[in-house]
Amino acid sequence: MSAPAGSAIRRGPRWPASRRAGRAITVAAATTSALLLWSIDSWSGIALTTRQGETVQSIGPTAVVIAALVAGAAAWTLLAILERTVRHPARTYRIIASVVLLLSLAGPLTGTDLGTRLALLGMHLTVGAALIIGLPGRRCG
Repeated sequence: MSAPAGSAIRRGPRWPASRRAGRAITVAAATTSALLLWSIDSWSGIALTTRQGETVQSIGPTAVVIAALVAGAAAWTLLAILERTVRHPARTYRIIASVVLLLSLAGPLTGTDLGTRLALLGMHLTVGAALIIGLPGRRCG
């Protein structure tokens, strides 16, 4: 049976399952890397704490995982939008994501000591690099 004139035929997903799977793996790898760094820092005796005004807040594994997953979801969404709207989505994505990463580096400065600041900086850079390099993949123009 044919579709009525003027109606759009819904086709499958725009991107193949392999691309979606690759991006999901990239987000999972970035999250796992951040959690691994958190574990190493915690085991080595670095108390991951930040100062929020007068309060000191401990950074636990749940916060690390949630932050990395939120960053991954936001990055994936940005890339998906750019792939539909700009001519060179990977290049544009990498520029925007790099600027966002640089701005996010202000967060680790709230660490209560140098060890915490360096640990948080390492987690930010690890997640950011994984998402900036890994999400667009090789075929994204």
